[in-house]
Amino acid sequence: MDSMSGCNTRTMKFRDPIVENVCDRFLRRSDVGYEKYGRTLHDERTGKHKDLLGYLTDIQEELMDAILYIQTAREEMFEQMEEQRMNNIMRNGNNGEHYENTPDSEY
Repeated sequence: MDSMSGCNTRTMKFRDPIVENVCDRFLRRSDVGYEKYGRTLHDERTGKHKDLLGYLTDIQEELMDAILYIQTAREEMFEQMEEQRMNNIMRNGNNGEHYENTPDSEY
């Protein structure tokens, strides 16, 4: 443990840059939480700042947020795909009037 910062240090080797990026993001996320709350998750748990129901509520709320982010990203993706399709139609010199009106996909 680094006595100046109170942090453990460790040298890690990564064979996969994706895994390295995820680990870096976890560390940055931990720093944000520490700056916001002034304690680590370990401190929170061992200090009994939150009970099991509190953690389960946090998980549920985070997963609900994740579903909303997924839906928002899906809608953005479909809009971009439709815009690209229309740009391709216009670039080919027609206005797309001869295309059937097909129902929008469920997104």
